[in-house]
Order: sequence, then C-alpha cells, then structure tokens
Amino acid sequence: MMNNTAIATPKFNRWIAVVASVAIQLCLGTAYIWSVFQSYLIISDTTPNALFNWPATHGTLAYSLLLGMLTVGSTIGGKMQEKVKPRTVVIAAGVVLGIGFYLARYTSESMPWLLWLTYGILGGLGMGMAYTTTIACCQKWFPDKRGLVTGIIVSALGFGGLLFTPVAETLINRYGVLNTFSILGIVFFVVNLIGAFFIINPPEGFKPNGWTPPASKNGVAARSFTPSEAMKTPQLYLVILAFMCATAAGSMMIPMAKILGLQPGSGLTKEEAVAGVMIISAFNSFGRLFWGWISDRLGRKKTILILLVIAAVSIVGVSFAKSYLMLAFIAIIGFSYGGFLGVFPALTADFWGTKHVATIYGMILLGFGVGAVASSYIVAYFSASKAFSTAFTIAGIAAFVGFAIMATLKPPKELSEN
Repeated sequence: MMNNTAIATPKFNRWIAVVASVAIQLCLGTAYIWSVFQSYLIISDTTPNALFNWPATHGTLAYSLLLGMLTVGSTIGGKMQEKVKPRTVVIAAGVVLGIGFYLARYTSESMPWLLWLTYGILGGLGMGMAYTTTIACCQKWFPDKRGLVTGIIVSALGFGGLLFTPVAETLINRYGVLNTFSILGIVFFVVNLIGAFFIINPPEGFKPNGWTPPASKNGVAARSFTPSEAMKTPQLYLVILAFMCATAAGSMMIPMAKILGLQPGSGLTKEEAVAGVMIISAFNSFGRLFWGWISDRLGRKKTILILLVIAAVSIVGVSFAKSYLMLAFIAIIGFSYGGFLGVFPALTADFWGTKHVATIYGMILLGFGVGAVASSYIVAYFSASKAFSTAFTIAGIAAFVGFAIMATLKPPKELSEN
C-alpha cells in the first residue's frame, strides 16, 4: 500500500504537534456543554423562556447522536490517516464540523430532525475524525511519555467545555442560541484549518534523543497489531464493554449538570447551577491530564480500577447531595470521567501498538458511544419524573460491572504477561 502520510523533517519540534492538537481539541470540548444549549432550546419547568416546546428527549437525542457519531468519525478518521496525510483528515474534520454547527441555525420547532442531523450527526462525525487523528499523531511522537501526552491532548477537550461555557452563554444572550451554533461553526473551521498544518507524523521508528525503548513488559505491545488482528483478540471486546460501563456516570451528568442544579430543593441558584457545568468541565479536563500522568507510573489497569470505584461512589452520592456537596460530587464525577478518556487511549496503544492506534481506538470508542447514547437517554427519561436517583444508580451498577471486567483483563496473548 502506498504511504501517503506526511513525515516531519528532522528539525520539527514534536511539541508543535501537541500545541496544534490542544487548540483543535479545545474546540471539540463544546461536546461537553450541551446542557447550556438545552436550557435555552427546550421549554421546561426550570426554563420557561426557552425557544422550543420539545420534550427533553429531543435535546438529549441531539447530544446522544453527537457522541455516537464521534465514535463513527473516530473510526473513519483512523482509517483515513493511515492512507492520507493526517492534516488532510483534520481539515476534512473541520469542514464537516463547521458545516454541521453552522447549519444548526436553521432548526425550527417543527424540524427537530435538523438539529439531530447538523449538530448531532455532522458535528459528531467531524469531532471524531479530528479526535483520534490528533491523539494518534502525538502518541507516535512521544513513546517515552505516552500517558502524559495523551492526557495533555484530551485534557484540552475537557478544558474546552470550561472555556466555551461562558463564551456560549455570552453569545446566546447577545445573538440567540441558534446564531451561536453558526458562530461556533465558523470558529471551529478556522482553528482546524490552521492547526491541521502542524499535525505531521514522525519518521517511521522515531525515538526521542536519549530514550531507549524498554523491553516489552507490563502489557506493552512488542509490535503493532493491525486492526484485523486486534479484532481477533477477546481483549478488544472486553475493553469496549469496560469503556461503555466506565463512562456511564459522566455521560449522564454532563448533559444534566445545569438542569439538576436548577431543580427545586437543590439549594443552588441559577448562577451556581451554571457553575456546575463549568466545574464538571474543569475537573473533566484536569482528570485527563492527572490520571494520564498517573497511569505512566501506576499502570493503566490499576488506574482504571481506581477510577471505576470513584465513579461508582460519586454518581450514587450525587443522588442524595444538595447545594455545595452536590457540586463537589459533580466535580468528582467529572474528574473520574476525564480520567477514563485520558487512560483508555494509552491502554489501547500499550495493548495493540501505536501504528494503527487511531483505527483501533476508534473501534474501542464504540463502547463510549453506545454508553453515552444509552446513558443520556436513560437520564433524560427518568428526569421527566424527577427520578434522577434511579438513573444514577444504574450508572453506579455499570461502573462496578466495568470494575469486574478490568480486574480480570489480561494483555493480548502475543504480549509478555506479568
């Protein structure tokens, strides 16, 4: 097969690719502020002045489609970056994402399907294409700091939610929620276009100066699996299932953080409820960086097991908490959720190698996508009767199922086992 991937010159500073990836991932972080958009789009007891008289499930379907298509886009982007320049994939991602958000401005009360198609399907597809391509590129540049650099990049995704929460609130109050979608679409296209020119692969077999690859151990692949080879290993499907269970708590809390805080008896003001969105975004971001760094030292498996316990306890705890304790639990949920998204990409590279990591991680994101769709729909369904605790209990049980899977997980057979 002809190799069309861009290769950096010897003078290329590998941190430039990280900076460009961070800028792109900041834009993708708007996936985590859906509750801001929903509070202005859908009329409810707590948002009587919203734009459309839709059921809450119309909104969560848009969010679910975006996360579900992020999985599809990740797989597509992974396959594309093996055949064409990574920058080409990122530019294409910016076009799809930008068009999706821009066209969302034409949504009307009688056409909720347009929001599902534009924000949900096109937005998610573009996000996914850029997401795995930037991660894969930087993992190839940093074999010596795989967990840390993955954490840095995906933490930008979480920080994007923190950054764009006040930006979106300001734009919505000035231009309206639908026009805000179009403004963000233009911004995303420009950032992806500029950043794409710095997403360049290292030469084949690149090693940082002074770094010697360690002998294969601790579940680190001695060679890179092809996607078809990875699909023949049972570990792939176990990791997909564990990922689905692990992220259930965060997937429920992210679209509902502001709505939950606005409920009567929550003990929070409107401003504090908005702060809940920013808090989960901030801790989501910090968790990706912190736990990615920790996993380089503690190991991916042990780190994920710790995170699963934290997720289970915090999502059940938020059911009974009020006021600032509620915000504390929301922060912990974001902290663990971010950790999963920082460590699972590094686990993928450890188990199956870095050469095809974008494609293989795209497949593993299937678990994330399915879990996100199911979790957001479950919490929307129970929110109609204010039965949040039932939804959160389901997420807690899912976390313990994920714990059982990870506790028994072994590296693929071709790897040395410890």
